[in-house]
Amino acid sequence: MNLAIGELSRRTEVKVPTIRYYEQIGLLPAAPRSEGGQRRYGPDEVKRLNFIRHARELGFEIDDIRHLLDLTARPQDSCHEADSIARRHLADIERRIAELTALRNELSRMVSECGHGRICECRIVEVIADHGQCRHGH
Repeated sequence: MNLAIGELSRRTEVKVPTIRYYEQIGLLPAAPRSEGGQRRYGPDEVKRLNFIRHARELGFEIDDIRHLLDLTARPQDSCHEADSIARRHLADIERRIAELTALRNELSRMVSECGHGRICECRIVEVIADHGQCRHGH
């Protein structure tokens, strides 16, 4: 396989500028170049880029992806580090869900208290203007 960057982009569903960025920050190794100076990619890069794309879709940060990629180079090692990374990420997601749930509840309360009158009497505007009226400490 000797893919140009456009074909790699199509196969992996990763945009060309993103591929270049991943190469620039070292997530993707620098591609060999053709005689005409075009980047060329093989099956290893397709596999690695698919890994990166899926990890990003799952919300992993670049540093965690870099660490996970490093771990894949040692397939016989314990998966303890990968598990720790995933558990930390899961805890962060659960924290964000709790924050978003509290925000949703506060906004729902504000909307339900709205009397659909004039702005000068609008409960939504009052609560936004006075943080002390919020039930959530966001």
